[in-house]
Amino acid sequence: MDISIVVPLLNEEESLPELCAWIERVVTANDLSYEIIMIDDGSTDNSWLVIEQLRAKNPNIKGIKFQRNYGKSAALNEGFKAAMGKVVITMDADMQDSPDEIPELRRMIIEDGYDLVSGWKKKRFDNTLTKNIPSKFFNWATRRMSKIYLHDFNCGLKAYKYKVVKSIEVYGEMHRYIPVLAKWAGFKKIGEKVVEHRKRKYGITKFGWERFVNGFLDLASITFVGKYGKRPMHFFGLWGSAVLVLSVLMVLYLIISKIIEPEYAITNRPVFYISLTLMVMGTLMFIAGFLGELITRNAAGRNHYLIEQKTGIE
Repeated sequence: MDISIVVPLLNEEESLPELCAWIERVVTANDLSYEIIMIDDGSTDNSWLVIEQLRAKNPNIKGIKFQRNYGKSAALNEGFKAAMGKVVITMDADMQDSPDEIPELRRMIIEDGYDLVSGWKKKRFDNTLTKNIPSKFFNWATRRMSKIYLHDFNCGLKAYKYKVVKSIEVYGEMHRYIPVLAKWAGFKKIGEKVVEHRKRKYGITKFGWERFVNGFLDLASITFVGKYGKRPMHFFGLWGSAVLVLSVLMVLYLIISKIIEPEYAITNRPVFYISLTLMVMGTLMFIAGFLGELITRNAAGRNHYLIEQKTGIE
């Protein structure tokens, strides 16, 4: 089919009928074959009931229901697995993303040859202190780290080639850094489009203050995983070797000092304890590297979700 629209959601029963109707109008006007895949990330309201009702009216609407809340990354990953469209578009369910952007995003993938196009909410309607300022900082840090010059990495409105979503794995909280995952998977042509940002019409935001801490941790994690995820020994072995060499030099210093001053007790010197600590640290780093290598070579997969129910997906 032409497009798959992946919509992760949590407690969005009010917005779903309006969102689906809007998407249907847009794709029908542009004569596109499509599917809408809604991933209910453990909602506690009637979101799943609404999805079933929408599915009964429109067979192009499909649903996946998680047994509990696993997070947006898990929802996107399952949506990517199920998607069958030549172009895959993701958007949030809160009506802050406009389906009117779909045709142009698809055109940029099909005609301009982009592997991934990320939306840029240039004009936002969020609280400046709690969203805009932290977002600008994280986007700046991610640009510096990844060398991908996007303004809004975390925008939920994105378009992908089919092979991109089948080549990446979104886990943990890595939905913020999907363009980085795509680049490290070998997809270099990543573009950006200014998109409309709408005020929230229904419900409340699902992200609290903890996203500030998670943002730092995710950035550090993806930096490490991107460079050393397939070769952890290169990181731990390098630093472990450096620490062990330093500890050996300190031990040699102590031995030479003992030869020069036989009456001086080695254990009375702080260098003795520092060298002992460094020796233990270096050994532990090597062990961590070996364990990392064993894990990366034997891991069958990271994503294991308990899916309660599916509708419209074989």
